[in-house]
Amino acid sequence: MPPDVFAPTQLGPVRLRNRTVKAATFEGRAPDGQVTDALIDYHLAVARGGVGLTTVAYLAVAPEGRTHREQIVVGPDTRAGLARMAEAIHATGAAIAGQVGHAGPVANGRSNGVRAISASRMPSPLSMQMIRSATEADLTRVTRAYVAAARTLVDAGFDVLELHMAHSYLISSFLAPGLNRRKDEYGGSLANRARLGRQVARAVRDEVGDAVAVTAKVSLSDGFKGGVTTDAGLEYAQLLESDGTLDALQLSGGSSLMNPMYLFRGEAPLTEFAATMPLVVRLGMKTPVGKGFLKTYPFEEAYFREKALRFRAALTMPLMLLGGINRVDTMEQAMADGFELVAMGRALLREPDLVDRLAAGRATEGVCVHCNRCVPTIYSGTRCPVIAPA
Repeated sequence: MPPDVFAPTQLGPVRLRNRTVKAATFEGRAPDGQVTDALIDYHLAVARGGVGLTTVAYLAVAPEGRTHREQIVVGPDTRAGLARMAEAIHATGAAIAGQVGHAGPVANGRSNGVRAISASRMPSPLSMQMIRSATEADLTRVTRAYVAAARTLVDAGFDVLELHMAHSYLISSFLAPGLNRRKDEYGGSLANRARLGRQVARAVRDEVGDAVAVTAKVSLSDGFKGGVTTDAGLEYAQLLESDGTLDALQLSGGSSLMNPMYLFRGEAPLTEFAATMPLVVRLGMKTPVGKGFLKTYPFEEAYFREKALRFRAALTMPLMLLGGINRVDTMEQAMADGFELVAMGRALLREPDLVDRLAAGRATEGVCVHCNRCVPTIYSGTRCPVIAPA
């Protein structure tokens, strides 16, 4: 019989009260780059609502690794707030993960006050600056920054570290041949393009040992020409599995830089999204190229399942299924398919207590309609705009 999605399970050295994960979705509640009561309350809502593991999004390892300045850079100055948040989550019986990452070309260098870096030089549609190609010294520094951030989060009481290796962030930009034109040992073959991700995972594991679980978010497909394909994503996942550095993979897709709606599916809130952008970006979004940035993909329950099943068939390590999971029968199917955990995003944003109600049989599905009007709210505090404020 497949495991019960609402029963306790093990993720590496961490015991989880069930197999549900609040996926990392940018909260927009750290305007000064520090943990706030609002950020803690955001995660307390889903923790009290029954989720097994809640994930704090976009914890940057370096100042140029933030997507915008309103993000937390993990370090001595932010450790106390992170520890306060971990303690609050633990009091509910849930576990807490930190999504550790470097935004690479997805970073807004103008907002951060420092130029973004990527696998190769390219223009930034976010800052209207040139993104510089990371030097080997940069990559050594960034790898060490991942290690330092990991140590800080462990010391702050976090249970899980999620290494962000998808969505055209720095590690993902190295994996995508269309973004990586390097001629050195970090470019060319997939083995070379995978080098940065593998060295970061190894360095983090060597630092933290079995004190916490270490996972990674990887791409099933980037959804743009020159991005990570499903074949390449699977080959990369196999390399990570062979290294033995990770306790699980979370299977995602799309590119925050090139094709964000490939991740979200459903309606593309073009008008609402444009309203949050600077004037030059708003004007650009009215051009054919800009209009094509927010493509429309029909929503269907568990829309990544077909691609994820290829990963499940080829890998033995634990996998988390992500992508439009709103119903209890979908969660049960994921267990039957052999996935160890299910990750939910928008469904929990709309209903933070959904897991408790599904587990108790008071509901069989969430009420999120995937209008995606929550996506543009990330700049003012991520929320479901359908819900009237209290």
